[in-house]
Amino acid sequence: MFQSIGEMIVLGWRTFAALPQTLRQRRKVAEQLFEIGNASLFMACLLSLFIGGVLALQSGPRLAERGISGLLGGLVGLSMAEELAPVMMSILIAGRIGSAMAAEIGSMRVYQEIDALRTMNIDPVHYLVLPRMVAITLGLPLLVVFSMLVGWTGGALVAVFNRDIGITAADYFSNLRMSVEGVDIFKGLFKSLVFGVMVGLVSCHQGLQTLGGPRGIGRSVTKAVVNSIVMILILDYCLTRFLLFLDR
Repeated sequence: MFQSIGEMIVLGWRTFAALPQTLRQRRKVAEQLFEIGNASLFMACLLSLFIGGVLALQSGPRLAERGISGLLGGLVGLSMAEELAPVMMSILIAGRIGSAMAAEIGSMRVYQEIDALRTMNIDPVHYLVLPRMVAITLGLPLLVVFSMLVGWTGGALVAVFNRDIGITAADYFSNLRMSVEGVDIFKGLFKSLVFGVMVGLVSCHQGLQTLGGPRGIGRSVTKAVVNSIVMILILDYCLTRFLLFLDR
């Protein structure tokens, strides 16, 4: 475990040191950004819509029983902005994009394509890891913003059409606007930025460490997804504590 952590730190440092070369890799970054963003929009939309709807469905009737159903917009808005949108989108990207990163780089390692890059004096970190890291770091926060908007809309649809809640769309969005501030959205974006870096590091590291043929590729993909999800949840707790400390 400590060896893997050390290797990821070294990989992260080498990637950070190579950032000035991003412009040379802009086409690869654009391709990876398309996979992370546009190709994931439908799944993100579906997931966010139902998460916002479930929040409103669970919380709305209970708030209505206490005569405070007008606070539903703020509850859904803050939950999506600070917690659910960054965490769920990061897990989605870990499963969809992180696994693909580990599989692509892992297959190149197994079939000695990475050794061929080194023979041609091409650094695999610059050629393979850098564009993927930049793309996932830029793409995940954009996807989180989209998730927030769709989640808020899903909550509004349930709130308006559920008779047990009994509030209008104007009341819902008015409370959401009063409750959710720019700093709350920034917290979610900051979390997603850190999560994106972690998913990229874990996935690329597992790909570079792949050994043992097709079975090894399968193991690397599994480790990349599982380790990414575990790290997302651990970092989510740590970042939440840190942000709460800053609010004092």
